[in-house]
Amino acid sequence: MLKIICIWKCSQAEREELLKRSELDISSAMPKAAKIVADVRERGDEALLEYTRSLDGVRLDRKQLHVSGREIDAAYRQVDGKTVKAIKRAAAAIEKFHRRQLPREWSMKLQPGIRAGQLVRPLARVGIYIPGGLASYPSSALMAAIPARIAGVGQIIACTPPKKDGRVNAVVLVAADVAGIDAVFKVGGAQAIAAMAYGTATIPKVDKIVGPGNVYVVAAKQVVAPNVDVDFAAGPSEVLIIADASANSAYVAADMLAQAEHDPAAAAVLVTTSQGLASKVCESIKEMLKGNPRSAIVRRALEKYGRVIVTANLEQALEFANDYAPEHLELMVNRPRQVLRRVKNAGAIFVGPYSPVATGDFAVGPNHILPTGGGAKKRSGLSVLDFVRLPTFQTLTKRGLKRVAATAERLAKAEGLLGHAQSIRERLKGR
Repeated sequence: MLKIICIWKCSQAEREELLKRSELDISSAMPKAAKIVADVRERGDEALLEYTRSLDGVRLDRKQLHVSGREIDAAYRQVDGKTVKAIKRAAAAIEKFHRRQLPREWSMKLQPGIRAGQLVRPLARVGIYIPGGLASYPSSALMAAIPARIAGVGQIIACTPPKKDGRVNAVVLVAADVAGIDAVFKVGGAQAIAAMAYGTATIPKVDKIVGPGNVYVVAAKQVVAPNVDVDFAAGPSEVLIIADASANSAYVAADMLAQAEHDPAAAAVLVTTSQGLASKVCESIKEMLKGNPRSAIVRRALEKYGRVIVTANLEQALEFANDYAPEHLELMVNRPRQVLRRVKNAGAIFVGPYSPVATGDFAVGPNHILPTGGGAKKRSGLSVLDFVRLPTFQTLTKRGLKRVAATAERLAKAEGLLGHAQSIRERLKGR
């Protein structure tokens, strides 16, 4: 299932092959997603109800699209108290972390008579997609909504697929309420993205759509992107673990299995300086798979995108990790904080032997909605910054205008914008 690869023996082409993981191919889903989006844009709620019936197998009327207060109250009664407390503790941790991300307004004196600065303005309305149906993802509701609320977004709505009985998963509803989501709608798939992008009689139009989803959700986001801001496309989950001889092989194996159980296309990669550790991890994985209820999924993931790579030294391991740019990066090495300084590309980093990805998924506070497929080379995970704009301002006195007039006029003329130059000269007449 897993073979050990010595990276110094690999050709450049073989090394490139090691960097590959499941790509989120949405090309086959685009035609259907585009059709659904166009239909919802034209027919609104009527189309939503038809797709909910034909795709989800759920019959609703227009009034039932919006989750009522009574349904939320009922959800609290259905969810056990310990789970509610866990949701609230997770929400508190997420809020504490994300409040530190909130940018501040500032201004500064650039030179006599000239002051400039930056404002912070939240988006007016944001839509969150929460995957649902057979599964339950309360943590996605928390991770998407809490940063938006901290940013000061005026209204936060959410769409999530209904269950076969026409209700929304109770744990998801509790999480949505705790996170501060203002309204939840029983709509899933591409039709939900279309509804939030363009608005219907029931679902309001939003300024931005965030949250993970299946291939049709991702495709629909691309379709509506010219009209509404969307977050990044996230594919199957992935972890890369850098480990040396000091690492606990059982911890490494357990974390690789935890990632692989997400999806048959998930990626779990070990990059180690120790041949002995590599062998122990492979053996531990075999043992841990025995009796694992998700072993079929895990095996398929490890066979396709599992890697056990041995490097000559830590520098080589870091070089590979930075090229891979994983969604999750774990550092199980002797001096992890020193290694942390040399990490360039990763969505979220877990430092030391007692920092499994699972804690970041649910309990610590940093966001778990992260770029995959090497996307960490160009952007970070979801944060408060996704929900604010940073307009700038500048104030000039007549003295300040005089100080920059020559520079501005010269550049305006160089660009052939004589009206720009005139707008400056007009203010300085009779100086």
